[in-house]
Amino acid sequence: MAIVVNLDVMLAKRKIRSNELARAVGITEANVSLLKSGKVRAVRFSTLEAICRYLDCQPGDLLEYVPGGEPDAADSSPEGE
Repeated sequence: MAIVVNLDVMLAKRKIRSNELARAVGITEANVSLLKSGKVRAVRFSTLEAICRYLDCQPGDLLEYVPGGEPDAADSSPEGE
């Protein structure tokens, strides 16, 4: 996928553990793990906002667009189909 999630980097910079973030934001540790690995297809703005508030960062600190990344199968169908 062309979008890279840098949540693990931000957690390391802030010296915060995944379980602490999960409790503070109100999501499961499993969901934090999925976010860190980039294995999610969507994230709610309210969750992103809560993460940014807790980590004192911007969404762009967590999400990065990398040109040339492999598209998902759902993204590869021609428009109009």
